[in-house]
Amino acid sequence: IESMGGMVAAIEKGWVQQEIHNAAYRKQRALEENERIVVGINKFREENNPPIKILRVDPELERSQILKLNGVRADRDGALVKQRLSDIEKAARNGSNLMKPTLEAVKAYASIGEITGALKKIFGTYMSE
Repeated sequence: IESMGGMVAAIEKGWVQQEIHNAAYRKQRALEENERIVVGINKFREENNPPIKILRVDPELERSQILKLNGVRADRDGALVKQRLSDIEKAARNGSNLMKPTLEAVKAYASIGEITGALKKIFGTYMSE
C-alpha cells in the first residue's frame, strides 16, 4: 500500500477492491471444494428444513407507527432538521467524520429514513453484481 502512495491511491487504482474480490473468490472456491467447512452450508445440512415463517406486520401497528412519526415531525423544528441533514450531506461530500452531524440530526429528531436519504444523495445505493 505504501509503495502505491497510500490507502487513497490504492483505492483509486482499484487494488483494494481487487484484493477483496480475490479473497471472496478463494473463500468460495475453498467452500465448494470442501477445503473449508461451514456447518449447514457444505457439511451437516438438514434435508427437511421446515418452512420459514415470514414476518407479517399488523396493519394497525403500521398505521400507529405512521401516526407517531407524523406527530414527531409536526412537533420538531423542521428548519433545524433540514440544516442537520444538510450538515450530513456536507460532511459526506468532503469526507469528514459523519458521527457528529449524524448525532446532531438524531437530536433534532431527524428520522433514520431522512438520515439515510441524505447519505444516499452523496454515496448512492450499493448494488451487488
